[in-house]
Amino acid sequence: MIVDLAAVSPAERQDYLQHAIGPRPICFASTVNAGGEVNLSPFSFFNMFSSTPPILIFSPCRRVRDNTTKHTLQNVLEVPEVVINIVDYDLVQQVSLSSCEYARGVNEFVKAGLTPAAATLVRPPLVKESKINIECRVIEVKPLGTEGGAGNLVICEALRMHVADSILNEKGRIDQRLLHHVARLGGNWYARVDEHSLFEVEKPNTELGIGVDALPAPIRESKILSGNDLGRLANVRELPLVDPSFDDARLASIFQYFSVNPTDMERELHVYARELLAQGKTREAWQVLLALN
Repeated sequence: MIVDLAAVSPAERQDYLQHAIGPRPICFASTVNAGGEVNLSPFSFFNMFSSTPPILIFSPCRRVRDNTTKHTLQNVLEVPEVVINIVDYDLVQQVSLSSCEYARGVNEFVKAGLTPAAATLVRPPLVKESKINIECRVIEVKPLGTEGGAGNLVICEALRMHVADSILNEKGRIDQRLLHHVARLGGNWYARVDEHSLFEVEKPNTELGIGVDALPAPIRESKILSGNDLGRLANVRELPLVDPSFDDARLASIFQYFSVNPTDMERELHVYARELLAQGKTREAWQVLLALN
């Protein structure tokens, strides 16, 4: 299927894009207007775009159905300050409730049952229940259009973070396993990040990986190994060499039972290497794959 985004309705375009582009982090933004009235609302068009200076951007879009603007946008134009509260699983239902379109002047802290706490550098309050709060100064609001669905980039300089001790490791850094982020998808769908969905991908930060194109042809053209498997194998500085000291009982068994049929042996070796790669044992997988050399 090909979707011509210029040919579909704004609602259809939003639906396709929001289902395709995700998961998206959620900016739970607290703001105040010139009269001091507090507003609290979530936005999933949000991310970090620079660390020096520390710049965060979120986008309160014009409503698709009637082209009206949101109270958050009106507030930051009046008082260019915001607290971005990070959403985790413990907050998600209250965050969703706060997204109801209450009348101007209604305090979403009260409606959502959340506790305001005084910030230290800006006027909007922190969400006490959020495990991370980021006090920000709004340095620019950039409209992207005037029709329904058009975004308004609220470009913020992060000034100060408040981080709950409960999500810190012994070094005083945020432990990703303890902060169960919630992210937005399409429709009613969300994603939860926890120890069951987390995984690590080793980066070649200072050394270039050899690349999939440099893998030996039998490995590169394997019918067993996936693209992810090949990517992991190719993330080495140079092609590994056979290690004579590598001793593995299953490898020995494969040689014993499949020695008369090289095709079957290669398949079994690739199956075993795939299992080792799934366990993060890249070095061992290489030794299994090199066993035919």
